[in-house]
Amino acid sequence: MSVTPRIGPRNPDSWTTALWAEIAPIFDAIVVHPFVTGLTDGTLDPDAFAGYVAQDVHYLRTYARALALVAGKAPTLAETAMFARHSAEVLDVELALHAELLPALGLSPGSVDGVPISPTTQAYTSYLLATVYDGGFADGLAAVLPCYWIYAEIGAELLARGSTDPRYQQWIDSYGGDDFAATVTEVLTLADRVEPQLTAAQEACARAHFVTTSRYEWMFFDAAYRREQWPV
Repeated sequence: MSVTPRIGPRNPDSWTTALWAEIAPIFDAIVVHPFVTGLTDGTLDPDAFAGYVAQDVHYLRTYARALALVAGKAPTLAETAMFARHSAEVLDVELALHAELLPALGLSPGSVDGVPISPTTQAYTSYLLATVYDGGFADGLAAVLPCYWIYAEIGAELLARGSTDPRYQQWIDSYGGDDFAATVTEVLTLADRVEPQLTAAQEACARAHFVTTSRYEWMFFDAAYRREQWPV
């Protein structure tokens, strides 16, 4: 049974409602993935979580750049300011979380720099940058949206369960809190304003990017759980 989204507008006729329907099976697969369930039931190996955090540092450095590119293509100054602010917050807030988590996991910023970027991280970040650089504003918005929305929904889902590991609970709290939910709602509201301005072809293209990066979100957790490395 599909998980009903907890974050954002609840208009059943909105574009974001249609987008969620597209990825509902993907999100359902994410919330039952052993990496995600292991955050609350105590079965996740801390080494797998440490590997995830290291890859997330690599990912977020590129994600901040992607948000800056989306900001540069935004149609209004208010939207440019919003994405520019979010880009800065990735570095100021989310990487600050890593600064606390890394020592708790036996890592340091220097050691993370030495961790090779995994195949999935490389593929996801390359797709993001290519899409936001080559596409229009709606393409970029759709491509970056799953990282906002899926993480907020996972945070809300896991917050209700709680974790016995304080490191995992800290991660859950950061994505399940009201501040992050408000940020995501802001982006979802913008997406619903943008969609009526798109042609059918533009909407289909943006939707395809949204689905693709949602799939990459599942792959990112799965790669961390498998401790993915380059095969050759």
